[in-house]
Amino acid sequence: QVQLMESGGGLVQPGGSLRLSCAASVNIFSIVTMGWYRQAPGKERDLIASITRSGSTEYSDSVKGRFTISRDNAKNTVYLQMISLEPEDTAVYYCLAIHLNGARTNSYWGQGTQVTVSS
Repeated sequence: QVQLMESGGGLVQPGGSLRLSCAASVNIFSIVTMGWYRQAPGKERDLIASITRSGSTEYSDSVKGRFTISRDNAKNTVYLQMISLEPEDTAVYYCLAIHLNGARTNSYWGQGTQVTVSS
């Protein structure tokens, strides 16, 4: 069982910045991929950024150039640095971990953190 604890959400003005954190309860090297998703009211949960165990990253077009995903292996934590935030970025942000346990992989979700971009 992997527990993920997200933090860092809040209210920010358009053009502002936030950094989200996702702390894992296991050694991060046992996590094959970690991703950040977001879900706005009435919309589906979408993948916006991911990072593999080797450090490879991918971004959705909607956040590319504004958001940066990174990991601190010593802290078993993944971050999402968000700049130039727009009202359209308002959503609940979720962390997902794909954990390798022997020959099996299991997916785990964090509880979500609210990001509101508004003046």
